[in-house]
Amino acid sequence: MFRPLPLFVGLRYTRAKRRNHFISFISLVSMLGITLGIVALIVVLSVMNGFHKEIQDRILGMAAHATISLPEGGIRDWQTLVEEAQRYPQVEGAAPFVELESMLMNAGRTQAALLRGIVPDREDAVSDLRADMVVGSVDDLTPGSFNIVLGTELAALLGVGVGDKVTVVTPQLNATPVGVMPRLKAFNVVGLFEVGMSDYDRGAGFMSMADAALLMRLGDAAEGVRLKLKDMFDAPLVSREIAYALNADAPADGPAAVMGYRVTDWTQVHRNFFAALRTEKRMMTIILFLIVAVAAFNIVSTLVMVVTDKRADIAVLRTLGASPGRIMSIFMVQGTAIGVAGTVLGVIGGVLLGWNVEPIVGAIERLFGVHFLDPTIYYISELPSEVRLSDVVHIGGGAFVMSVLATLYPAWRASRTDPAEALRYE
Repeated sequence: MFRPLPLFVGLRYTRAKRRNHFISFISLVSMLGITLGIVALIVVLSVMNGFHKEIQDRILGMAAHATISLPEGGIRDWQTLVEEAQRYPQVEGAAPFVELESMLMNAGRTQAALLRGIVPDREDAVSDLRADMVVGSVDDLTPGSFNIVLGTELAALLGVGVGDKVTVVTPQLNATPVGVMPRLKAFNVVGLFEVGMSDYDRGAGFMSMADAALLMRLGDAAEGVRLKLKDMFDAPLVSREIAYALNADAPADGPAAVMGYRVTDWTQVHRNFFAALRTEKRMMTIILFLIVAVAAFNIVSTLVMVVTDKRADIAVLRTLGASPGRIMSIFMVQGTAIGVAGTVLGVIGGVLLGWNVEPIVGAIERLFGVHFLDPTIYYISELPSEVRLSDVVHIGGGAFVMSVLATLYPAWRASRTDPAEALRYE
């Protein structure tokens, strides 16, 4: 059987019972340290992935993957634009909209809100508003009804519910005998929605697009068209492609010839927020990887003591013809074996724990009668987790590389052992 000398002797040293039990204890501590560090890193990153995905889904469930708009005048032939957008294979749905920043008033209470005028049947293709409705239906947002749907927190701040009226104050001005006054219009609250994001639940509302266009004096025009893509991560590329095609085909005497269609995507609108999430994950990875690094470099102290303990064995191997390179390989194999064992156990434990975080946390909450995520405070009452293969590979590979690096200096010291000096007092 082919047995390379460094691999055979190195693994034998790993399994052998040593006279110095302290060395065995340090080796076990090093392996367990790597294991626990990898488990902690995989679980924490999996939970962060779960939170980020949950937040991303909630934001993009209401926001568009991409938006087509004209800076001035609105889009009067928005039906044609919707049809053109849906010709692209990457576009899953398209819907027109009108947005206005306004103040909502009721019984002396005032709250700023971003209101969006929609066509309910078309809105289903680009957002999850219908699924987020708590009370009422978006189908009640018919043209000329002046009905409105509010976020649950916004309705609570205004002290209104379904069946009440709320006054919408728009930035458009009216000339009256007493001077220039903002436009006011009473709307009927016909529904409440809850997304689970304060930006929407506390500061957003929906009405019929015809009613919103009337308030903004746009006539039959839409402010823009919102798009939902099959793969939201293709948004930057698809947005550039659509913008180029629309502006290239725009009539020379049309409004697009002056300003051009503007196409934005979610990576631009929410760039700072998602950049903050990426930075948070990156910094947490570095911090937790230090745990793995400390455990991996404990291998240095373990191998230094092993080399001291095995000086006589090293001298015998050298006198039998083993080269310094082979001696160095023997101790690299021994240290790497410790690192590999810790890495494998850590990856297995981390993946299993990452897959089962939710039921484990639920069992702990039931056992001790506590809530880590109180549903009265947090929108997410359960701990989400998403184990990603890329994270596991990077963590396991990083731990392995650090384990190998930790063996280099002790193994080099072993290869420099002088046989005569080591055997002098034996």
